[in-house]
Amino acid sequence: MCQTGACGGKLVICGGGIGVMEAVAAGVRAENGLVIGVRPNDSREGACPDLSAVVVTNMGEARNAVIVWSADAVIAIGGSWGTLSEVALAMRRGNIPVVSLGGWTILDADGKPVPGIENATDPADAVTRATQQWTSPKGAARGSH
Repeated sequence: MCQTGACGGKLVICGGGIGVMEAVAAGVRAENGLVIGVRPNDSREGACPDLSAVVVTNMGEARNAVIVWSADAVIAIGGSWGTLSEVALAMRRGNIPVVSLGGWTILDADGKPVPGIENATDPADAVTRATQQWTSPKGAARGSH
């Protein structure tokens, strides 16, 4: 997910599992960033090896609210139902950039795209779109899976 220099010294929050989340964690660690995995179950089981730290919630998909409310920006990757819930929570929260990469396109009742979701063309574009829109001065790039 992170290209050279894009995540160096940054903090990324993700679900901490395998697949896309594992690739995100590996990319962030390769650029000397920190990556926190927020796990849905009652143990660290299934957590990817490149996480800097793991938060065990035993909250199932409700952990998505923890991820979204801890974020300065949300990058939603892919089209799983969990990812859709993160997009919905981020849009409902407001005041943070929401970027979709290869995922959901949300349409209103008239079939028009819902405003506020940026569509990225590749991982570098997603990071750029998320970080150029930051409304928070925290200085940490945070996003979802």
